[in-house]
Amino acid sequence: MLFKKFKNTITKYNLIQKNDKILVAFSGGPDSTALVLLLLEYQKEFPFLLHLAHFNHKLRKEADRDEEHVRKFAKKINLPLVIGHKNVREYAKKHSMNIEEAARELRYSFLKEQARKINANKIALGHNLTDQAETFLMRIIRGTGLTGLSGIYPVKEEILIRPLIEIEKEEIEAYLKEKGVPYCLDKTNLDSRYLRNRIRLELLPFLKNRFSPKIISHFGRLSELVREEEELLEKIAQNELKKIEKEENRIYCIDYKKLSDYPIALKRRVLRCFIKKIKGDLRGITYQHIYSLLNLKENKESHLIKGLKIKRERDLLFVKLNKFDEIINYAYHLGQNDRVEIKECNLKFKTEVISSFNYSELEFNDNYRAYFDFEKLKFPLLVRNRKDGDSYRPLGAPGRKKLKEIMRAKRIPLRERKFKPIFLSQNEIIWVLGLPVSEYYKVTPLTKKVFLIEKID
Repeated sequence: MLFKKFKNTITKYNLIQKNDKILVAFSGGPDSTALVLLLLEYQKEFPFLLHLAHFNHKLRKEADRDEEHVRKFAKKINLPLVIGHKNVREYAKKHSMNIEEAARELRYSFLKEQARKINANKIALGHNLTDQAETFLMRIIRGTGLTGLSGIYPVKEEILIRPLIEIEKEEIEAYLKEKGVPYCLDKTNLDSRYLRNRIRLELLPFLKNRFSPKIISHFGRLSELVREEEELLEKIAQNELKKIEKEENRIYCIDYKKLSDYPIALKRRVLRCFIKKIKGDLRGITYQHIYSLLNLKENKESHLIKGLKIKRERDLLFVKLNKFDEIINYAYHLGQNDRVEIKECNLKFKTEVISSFNYSELEFNDNYRAYFDFEKLKFPLLVRNRKDGDSYRPLGAPGRKKLKEIMRAKRIPLRERKFKPIFLSQNEIIWVLGLPVSEYYKVTPLTKKVFLIEKID
């Protein structure tokens, strides 16, 4: 019956294909031992390759004994084995992590590295249905949403597979006892200081004995249903994110105003997708973080986790850079009937001398083009980045003003200011993209020739 369940799970989730090369995470405990034996049995019916990998955390006195057991077992069943060691305590201290997190990170890193080395396309893990129930309860106790209730996925990152995920721990132990196969026991699993252990040793047995003997399978079924719903809702959120995301001056952002029109549940999901796209994952992101973004006021920012600040400005939500005023240094020369590409800002401009024109037909737009009295200019023009102390007299202004103050008055976001090129003639500013031309170089009824600077795609 156990082997049948095992095969059904593999088929249901399409875990193994013909000629796969599978690296099994083999601790020597009951779950990984049963996993290896069941895979060997399945290998008789279905062609694929097996390798074993053992990671010695060096955290317990029995760690070296377990490693020796693993070596002997691998030799007995004639499977290749690779063993890794790392100082988990030192790594945890260095990266300010708890021991459990550090051990998990190093173990998975080792497994993925070994899989690459042997060209394995799958890594098989021994998580079972009881682990699923424990995870479900643990996340409820700590506080979670639907994503947390999804529990342990049968397939993760396309490479991690869990063929035992629909088999209970008791079934696994009974299977090994029937076969008379020895395995290692981790005494830390009996330490009630850990929440998972208290759930395993106290809560689950209580629920099973006092409420339902099938409680573990019920939790597993609920996690499966939530996973299926979660996958659908995630696709919906991703599609909605695409509708409101944009890029302004090479900065990825979303339209906060459009986001506000969504139902609250969808808002939360879209924000999670947005953060994941920026950060790469959602580790460390809590309900409170999402709540703070939902209630973020204009020109305010929210500090999510170390190194990640989100700001709302002009109804856009974007990552606040560490240095908004950081200057990108560049300088280009620009002649008559010329073109220039400012790679640092991803902008292109062309120039044109217009001898015959009608003033009323000139299409003024400070964000795209500017017109000047040609005879007042000295060539070549200089195009450079903004510098401290820059000032000029904008069209219609009573006198010179500092560029910083003009930009502030025009409500140009800090993140955009370094992408506004400055055009100069003989060290005098004649135009700044997005701002009016200089009063001294404007086109008048006496102008004979017009000089055009225009942004091009």
